Amino acid sequence: MKDYKILIVEDEKQMSMFIQMELSHEGYEVNTAYDGREGLEKVQKNEYDLILLDIMIPSLNGIEVCRRIRQFSNVPIIMLTAKSDIPDKVLGLDVGANDYLTKPFAIEELLARIRVYTRETKLKNTISDEIKVKDIVMNNKTHQVLRGGKEVTLTKKEYDLLERLLINKNVVLTRDQLIESVWGYDYIGDTNVVDVYIRYLRSKIDDEFNDKLISTIRGVGYVIKDN
Repeated sequence: MKDYKILIVEDEKQMSMFIQMELSHEGYEVNTAYDGREGLEKVQKNEYDLILLDIMIPSLNGIEVCRRIRQFSNVPIIMLTAKSDIPDKVLGLDVGANDYLTKPFAIEELLARIRVYTRETKLKNTISDEIKVKDIVMNNKTHQVLRGGKEVTLTKKEYDLLERLLINKNVVLTRDQLIESVWGYDYIGDTNVVDVYIRYLRSKIDDEFNDKLISTIRGVGYVIKDN
């Protein structure tokens, strides 16, 4: 796991050292920063596979750091904060965070969430920057999606959902698996949100075409097949 690099941006040094020790024990390469500006500079100068970002940090708060990172990088970001109220959670997700963990948390839960993104990284490393299934093409660098040569405009959640289905082509993904990878572990709501977003996707990439890409496996989930 030494090729998987994590940045911890946390001003509580005892907390930061504890997380760093646990992650290093699991085999991850770990860097640390103790304020927002330092964290942002490290992300600008280095390649990371995941960032653990506290909200209440000096210099630049975590929300602003996340917003600025999203201007140049899609690195997965898990927000760490003592704040548990919904507005902070929503704000963090709205500016581009992938997941949200409220202190105090069990280290096992953090490790489990990191493993989700580890699996995603491994999957992405096995494919090129361009994913192609039948006549749909997704470019992970430009975030452009084409179906039959026509550009399709997707929201971030629609893009992420389609990406999971394309990466896992021919594999049926359950609603829970899609919730976990697209909405995060601590998503509060009904799994029907997956069905809603599948409908959004179909309206954009399937409805105008005779060859439907997204298949429903009744009682299980969804799949995109390439045969």
